Amino acid sequence: GGTEPSAPFFRLDSKGKSIAGCCAKTTVAPLDRVKVLLQAHNHHYKHLGVFSALRAVPQKEGYLGLYKGNGAMMIRIFPYGAIQFMAFEHYKTLITTKLGVSGHVHRLMAGSMAGMTAVICTYPLDMVRVRLAFQVKGEHTYTGIIHAFKTIYAKEGGFLGFYRGLMPTILGMAPYAGVSFFTFGTLKSVGLSHAPTLLGRPSSDNPNVLVLKTHINLLCGGVAGAIAQTISYPFDVTRRRMQLGTALPEFEKCLTMWETMKYVYGHHGIRRGLYRGLSLNYIRCVPSQAVAFTTYELMKQFFHLN
Repeated sequence: GGTEPSAPFFRLDSKGKSIAGCCAKTTVAPLDRVKVLLQAHNHHYKHLGVFSALRAVPQKEGYLGLYKGNGAMMIRIFPYGAIQFMAFEHYKTLITTKLGVSGHVHRLMAGSMAGMTAVICTYPLDMVRVRLAFQVKGEHTYTGIIHAFKTIYAKEGGFLGFYRGLMPTILGMAPYAGVSFFTFGTLKSVGLSHAPTLLGRPSSDNPNVLVLKTHINLLCGGVAGAIAQTISYPFDVTRRRMQLGTALPEFEKCLTMWETMKYVYGHHGIRRGLYRGLSLNYIRCVPSQAVAFTTYELMKQFFHLN
């Protein structure tokens, strides 16, 4: 999301993927900025909904206001992609040799572990991005990325200060990856067994195997992404609030994950608290998830994995 665990489906070279990632992230940057403002109830925008906030930010802070924190996100994409790529290869070999597991299972395990490794390594940049995105024009605590790094390091307990909110991040990733794969697999098998001619077509690399038609694939990928997002979303809200730390007035009451969740639930409830800004996640993630799953299915045929 944020750290949406990127789908461990296939690994293109990390540079090409990173450049694609930069384009994709810049496209959805305004949604990301608004999401942070809403999730943590920024007092300038807390009475607004998603679309009114998207209109209010440019009015108050100019159009560039929609891109606050985007620089740190761009810088993060390159090491993230490279670490994920290297870790994936490393874990895959490790799991095959040590555990003797192979096939889809070892790719899924390696992919999840690689995702977590990349998240942990680049987490400080995510933290800085969120701090910068939460600032409103005229009330800046940080002048830029380097200043934010120095300030957090000096005032919030050195290196460990950059890792606030890591727990909900990791806990949110596991159900996310699991649920999206499970839902996609279920939708696929149910669809093909109940309406093979309507939804399926023979695979190009093995005519005896039915695969979903491309647009049905997109749909299933989108639904799988949406369900997984919904289940892991409260972790996302918790992570963001913990990352903001001293930027929030209730900082003292929200030092641990459970304290933060209890605080949000107690003060804002479920819909306006733990699930605030969820619709932005759908707008942002459903298309990308759908494309990821379809690419994955096409790659499987391309590499003759059916």
